[in-house]
Amino acid sequence: IEQNKKTRRKQRMYATKMCERLCDEYGFTGHYSTVQRYIQEATNRSKEVFMPLKHPPGEAQVDFGQAVVKMAGILRRIFFFVMALPYSDVFFVKAYERECTETFWDGHVEAFKFFGGVAKRITYDNSRIAISKIIGPRERDLTNGFLQLVSHYLFRYHFCLVRRPNEKGIVEGLVRFSRQNFLVPVPQVRDFEELNMHLLNMCREDMQRKVRGQTKIKEKLLSQEQFSFRPLPFKPFDACRTQGCGVNSELLVRFDDNGYSVPMEYAYHDVTVKGYTDRVAIYRFNDLIAVHKRCWEKEKQIFNPLHYLPLLERKPHSLAFARPFENFFLPKCFEILSGRMETELENGVKEYIGVLRLLETYSLKLLTKAVEKSLRLRVHNKDGIKQFLPAYKPSEPATFKLAGREYLQAVKVSKANIGDYGELLCCGGLS
Repeated sequence: IEQNKKTRRKQRMYATKMCERLCDEYGFTGHYSTVQRYIQEATNRSKEVFMPLKHPPGEAQVDFGQAVVKMAGILRRIFFFVMALPYSDVFFVKAYERECTETFWDGHVEAFKFFGGVAKRITYDNSRIAISKIIGPRERDLTNGFLQLVSHYLFRYHFCLVRRPNEKGIVEGLVRFSRQNFLVPVPQVRDFEELNMHLLNMCREDMQRKVRGQTKIKEKLLSQEQFSFRPLPFKPFDACRTQGCGVNSELLVRFDDNGYSVPMEYAYHDVTVKGYTDRVAIYRFNDLIAVHKRCWEKEKQIFNPLHYLPLLERKPHSLAFARPFENFFLPKCFEILSGRMETELENGVKEYIGVLRLLETYSLKLLTKAVEKSLRLRVHNKDGIKQFLPAYKPSEPATFKLAGREYLQAVKVSKANIGDYGELLCCGGLS
């Protein structure tokens, strides 16, 4: 039996084979049932027995699971984050493209928002997202990403012993429960937004169930447990991976093995890229200069055609071959306008590009109406089309408001006394 345990699971002997070997090699004269009964007793003696654990309010457990969904007509694998509160048995589930640092962060942010507070203590497995090195049974070197999350929410953490997931058995069970009850039959959804709305509604419905051994529904137990939570910080954790990089000659910045475009005026500048679970935001100093939907594939180039219009105006003959405009689908009226401009005007292509540049100021809907009107009136030039558009009003600068910032209302700033600056002359502060 001991030798059998050391063999690969798929090549281990069954009781029948053991009985045959005992008879052939050791002269055993007993019956198969005797061998089978002894093996069963030996197996039971070797099985581990676990101590029932109590779960005080304010503690949580975290894990990731995997499932298959039909998204946009294609069967694909997704990962889902689960945070469970063992005391109230309330849990939160959210689906993602991948199990990584950004989704780990975002799962915590959304779960804390769902629970209405921050768990005081959270139990994890030994994921590489949180742990860079296992030093001993309980000692861990933590990743910078995990430490950033902890320092923002100030919760205590606990890691299971290696290959001892029973320490977070509640969330392990709820991963299976979520898969079997929320993702069976296989959901058919358009995108992750629809899938996560479905999961959120299922989590809310589950809060109306009673826990075995309790007289109250989960929602009532959660309202009691919230007194044990830490309050949510005024500002949620910025769940994004940040990196600095330079803009190349094709107006692209590199992030997570993909290229994302920026406006032409930032060519060869240094920028900061923030990668969220759903988007990539690009900043020049503190100014947001571009936002793209995040691409989770590899070696792709994500273009915003508007970023390339100024360059196209300089190089108009590249329009037919420019990759940023391959999937730039415009209403039929633009194609008609382009044909008429090329036929009637000497610089028809450049004039048409000038019309496209109006998209930098006006919405596609407004410009489409103006182009349709120009075709009816046979006005085939940029200046004429501009006459059919409303006068452009630059947006007013946003004013700073105290709404939602109650913590600032108690701040008092005393009036400055200009006479105080005269003391600098007496003290030699000014030369």
